Amino acid sequence: MKQVSIKHINARIALATILLMVCISGWGQCKYPNTAFLPGESLNYDLYFNWKFIWVKVGSTHFSVKSTTYNGTQSLRTDILFKSNKRCEAIFPMRDTLISYTTPDLEPLYFRKGAFEGKHYTVDEVWYTYQNGQTHMRQRFRNTDGVWSNTQSVSDDCVNDMLNILLLARSKDYSNIKVGQRITYRMVSGKRLSNQVLIYKGKENFKANDDHTYRCLVFSLLNDKEKKEKELLRFYITDDANHLPVRIDFYLKFGSAKAYFLNGTGVRNPMTARIK
Repeated sequence: MKQVSIKHINARIALATILLMVCISGWGQCKYPNTAFLPGESLNYDLYFNWKFIWVKVGSTHFSVKSTTYNGTQSLRTDILFKSNKRCEAIFPMRDTLISYTTPDLEPLYFRKGAFEGKHYTVDEVWYTYQNGQTHMRQRFRNTDGVWSNTQSVSDDCVNDMLNILLLARSKDYSNIKVGQRITYRMVSGKRLSNQVLIYKGKENFKANDDHTYRCLVFSLLNDKEKKEKELLRFYITDDANHLPVRIDFYLKFGSAKAYFLNGTGVRNPMTARIK
């Protein structure tokens, strides 16, 4: 297996996992009521890559939410760990850790992504503050050569990182969403801010790796930087109050990858989207 394959899989997974299920439409405020999850939730996923027409398991992902404090105030800490399995470890070792601190009403406070991929280690950090109706961000980035850089930016809009987007998306009300509806959101990643576009594709049933079939809402993530829009991701979230991500499809230049829900504990609401 080529090393570049696993590296690009990881990059897409980190962008989504997340985004894992998402759909954010201009919320107009940076605080949002949490209705989908509680501290103590723990979720696990299997990761696969299509290699020469064969689906190969390349690693796993673990997601967790805990109650904690940040700068002396009550907060939520969300962690996601990406880890390559033994088969891929000798070819391309991967240990990516994403950490997010938010207020209980999901306002972002701090984000960190530490990525160990092959022989390289990078760090991406964001500190958030709020003044006069604006979002202020202090960012720090470590590149593959070990060089640190610092930037600052200000936005009149609410700005989110990968993990905060996931949390907000799970608490969003999709009861009135229409097939084909386009949704945009503002995200900070690396040294820059960018807009992303999502389209609601409708409902489908999907059998996850826990051997249960779920009724799901399906969304596509589009690249809005090109003149011709290109689908990068497609993800499936449960059609119930949990909006639990159960499947993510990654469309890559050299193939495709998938993440399937394996098991979880501490889920807040009844899993009414599970088909008996």
